[in-house]
Parts: sequence; structure tokens; C-alpha cells
Amino acid sequence: MQPVDVTTLTAIAAELRTEWLPARLEQVYQRDRHTLYLGLRTLKRRGWLMLSWHPQAARLCISDAPPRIPDTFTFSQQLKHQLGNLALVAIEPIAPWERALDLQFSQRPGEPPLWHLYIEIMGKYSNVVLANQVNLIVTAAHQVSAQQSSVRPIQTGDPYTLPPPLTDPAPKLAESFDRWQERINLVPGALRRNLQKNYRGLSSALTLSLIAAAALRPNQSTDSLDASDWHRLFHRWQEWLQALETEKFCPGWTSDGYTVLGWGMTQAVDRVQPIIDRYYTSQLEQQEFVQLRHQLTQKLHTVLEKLRVKANVFQARLQQSEVADRYREQADLLMANLHHWQPGLATITLPDFTTEQPISIPLNPEKNAVQNAQALYKQHQKLRRARNAIDPLLAEVNAEIHYLEQVEAAIVELETYQTAEDLNTLDEIRDELIQQHYLNDPEYRNASPPTKDSQSQPHRYTTPSGLEVLVGRNNRQNDQLTFRTAGDYDLWFHTQEIPGSHVLLRLKPGSAPDAIDLQCAANLAAYYSRARQSEQVSVVYTEPKHVYKPKGAKPGMTIYKHERTLWAQPKQGEQLVVKRLKSE
Repeated sequence: MQPVDVTTLTAIAAELRTEWLPARLEQVYQRDRHTLYLGLRTLKRRGWLMLSWHPQAARLCISDAPPRIPDTFTFSQQLKHQLGNLALVAIEPIAPWERALDLQFSQRPGEPPLWHLYIEIMGKYSNVVLANQVNLIVTAAHQVSAQQSSVRPIQTGDPYTLPPPLTDPAPKLAESFDRWQERINLVPGALRRNLQKNYRGLSSALTLSLIAAAALRPNQSTDSLDASDWHRLFHRWQEWLQALETEKFCPGWTSDGYTVLGWGMTQAVDRVQPIIDRYYTSQLEQQEFVQLRHQLTQKLHTVLEKLRVKANVFQARLQQSEVADRYREQADLLMANLHHWQPGLATITLPDFTTEQPISIPLNPEKNAVQNAQALYKQHQKLRRARNAIDPLLAEVNAEIHYLEQVEAAIVELETYQTAEDLNTLDEIRDELIQQHYLNDPEYRNASPPTKDSQSQPHRYTTPSGLEVLVGRNNRQNDQLTFRTAGDYDLWFHTQEIPGSHVLLRLKPGSAPDAIDLQCAANLAAYYSRARQSEQVSVVYTEPKHVYKPKGAKPGMTIYKHERTLWAQPKQGEQLVVKRLKSE
């Protein structure tokens, strides 16, 4: 993930000063343990300034409104108490080349600041600190004790001190070409390493883009550069320093991130804030998506393994109980032939009642014929009771396995992160598993609860005839499509006895779908199922009024009748998915 470096932070601060100073602080809201929102109002606009001290994505930028969930954090309450209704009058760096800003608050513009809100963007040491007029720390997002850091503790009541000073030389616009070249090439080495080793303020991403803009290679040795190479590199160096001095930047997207200098840009953007907000939000969501998907997959794998072992045990016991009638038949046969029994027999062979084939019956030599028959009757009763008890237990376990395989199929469909919808879909699956008691809340206590605004939406496709097809992405959506969205004229599709998504073909009153529309919906149902890798899949379809949810059934579980069957090809469904992704 590309970090916010000095150059990016300067660009952000410059844009904020132009558009948002002065501004009245109307609200303070903390979304999670790393993210704070300040509600600002100027004469022209209102907005939310987000401050994040996330160890991998620390930043500040204007962002969308935070979710409407209760704020239970003490830090935000303290800020609201001290800074509420004050004016944000200045945004200044705390020191040259430091990745930290001082947000200054006073009663009104032009007056001395009453409070300083310092945001330090320093990787895992990132922090937000509130200090009063005489620079004493009042509160901090992350308190640092003397035991944790003897160099720079951050505690309530302590004076706010600057981070340890940087030792590398500071880049200067006035520095001559010869002195600059001499410093970089003093000890020949890889160009990227020598640039970062000899000057401060150069992040890895900035160094790579600087070298690429000069048409050079990062690992190229400095002593292999000719005069034209050095002059091209120095020209880009000067461009960078001039942008910092004049605070004129050229933000845009690159192939693997963003830039504020225009180097390697694939798409230009008018302002810095949207880039910063979108890039880091997407990166963090992708990171959360991978982690959550792994956790859910592992949990389902573990639970399903246990349930399948349980089902196999029940199945084995059920097979044993199937011989219960044989014990009764043997007991009847023995009682009918008591005169053939002799003391001390360990086995007796008697003709079967119907087939007259010889049947060998094991006996206990210490018991007589009647006692042996009674033992066989008891074994028959025991196995019959076991069968009556195991049948519902096995049905319950198989239903649970089928449900979890349905959930597993929904997760398998979410192979990679594409949009925020994917993360919302996983969040809903997690919440469903919590509600069904497969997960405990404390395992995911840091996750934000879903809101109406964050609810995921089904996939939408269009058939060759222009009809709309909706595909559920998880059980919540499956139930929503089948029992709320579906109309009287629609058609409902699902793979036959295979876990998969509910698919809805939308029809207008009085219209009838063509065969190609039915096949298109069936192909999508086959693709969004556990049979995705098969050549052909049996798909059933019926009217939504013939689809029912049994009483007490788990989410997404249904029964249906009056169904018709189609053979579908998942690969053709995949072609529709690829086509939709390209169009987006």
C-alpha cells in the first residue's frame, strides 16, 4: 500500500487550506479505533474531514459522511467537548519535512489558537494528539507510556514535543546540479538506494516515480549514468521541489496507485482529496475482504468437517439398525424350532420360513433356546429404537450441512475483491453466521455493523431479449429476491439439489420469455453455484408463488413444486459475467 509521504501530505494540506479555511467545527465522530471525522462548515459548503491513524493507511482528507452508528469512543467525546463550535483557522506542518500537521482552532478567524490538534502520519507510530494553548497534551488517540517509548512518550499533561529530528540532508531548490550529483554519486550504488539514503522526504513510491519519469531504472548503478541521464534526473528533481514550494500539484491515477506530481499518470483528477479517500478506502476494504473471507472459509471448513464426521457416524449406526428385522426373524425361527436345540450349542442351522434356505444362528452356549431367542428379541428392539432416534438426527445434520454448503458456495463466488459490494456481501454472511450461532460476536467485535446504506445489492444482468435477471449474492439477498422482490409474472431459477444462488428472471405482465432468455437465466444459476466447474448442470425453474420457506428454516433454504428442468452450461454464464465486468 502506498503511504502518504511528505509530498502527498503537502498537497492535501494546500488543498484543505484553499477550500476549507476557515471552517466551523460542528460535529466530531469516531468510526472505529483508527478513524475520526470532523464535521466542518464554511460559508460555501459542509463536509467531513477524516483523520486516520491506521498503521498502514494513516491520512487525512475530505470524505463521505460516516455511517450512522453510535459513537462509543472516549477520544471523540473529549474532542467534542473541547473543540465543539470552534473555528479551524490554520493547517500547518509542525516542522519542515515532517509528516505531521497542526490543525489550529480558535474562537474566530484572526485570533490566537486555543487548541492544537496534531495528526502524525508515521506508519505504525501514527497518532492524533490534542494540546491546549500552552502545548500541554490533553488527550491522544493512542497514549504512549515511558515504558513503551523512552524517546517520546505521549501522556495526558505532558508537553507536546516534536518527533526526533531527521538526520538526512534536506532537499533544497537552490542546491546546484554539481553539488546534488556529487552527493548522490559519492559512493556509487543503486540509484534508488542512493537517492533515499542521501536526502530526506523521499518515499519509496516517490523515488520510483521520479526515476521512471527520468527514463532510468531503480537498480541502475549511479556510476553508469551519463551526462544526459543526470540532467534528466535533476530536471525531475527540480520539478518536485518546485511543486512543493509553489504548492501546485497535478493529482491523478497511475497503473498501481496515485500521484500528485503527474508522473506516470494514466488518468488526471482535478483535486487531491477524492484520490486519497478512494485509494485508501479501497485498499483497506480489500485488506479486510481478504482477511474476513479467510476467517469465514476456515470456520465453515471446520464446522462442515465435524458435521460430516457426525453424519457418517449416524449413517453407520443406521446401517447397523437395518439388520434389526433379521434379529427378530432369527428369534422367531428359533422359537419355532425349540426341539432342535441341544445344550452347549454355539450355533444352530435352521431352514428359513419362506425360502427354506439354511440360516445359521449364533447362540450363547450358557443359555437355553428360549433365553437365546429373548436375547435376539431384545437386540431387535434396541436396534429399532436406535433407528427411530437416529433418523431425525441424521436428517437434521444433513439439513445443516446443506445450509452451510449454501453459505460456502456464496463465499466461493466472492473470489477476489472488486467493489465495496463484495465486502458488504461478506459482512452480511458474517452477521448471518453470528445470528445462526456459528460465530461469536467477540471474534469480530471490531467490525462495523451493517447499515441500510451499506447493504449489498444482487448482481444484475440483461438477457439477449432485454429482460432483467437478478442473482442473489448471499442468503439475505436470496430471501429478499424470492419472497419480496419477485412478482407474480417472474420466474425463479435454482440448481437442482446443488447449493447456489437464487436467480430471478423479471417479466412484465402478459409477456412470455423466449427460450434464449430461459437458457440465459439458467446458465447464470449454474455459474453461481457449487457446480460452476461442471460442463452441464441441471437447473429447475418455477413461478415464485410455488417456492416456500419451511417453518423454522434457515436463511436461503426453500422448497418448491411445479418445477421444470433445463440443462445449463456454467461456462456460458461465465461469459455473461465477464461481459458485465468489462462494461463496468
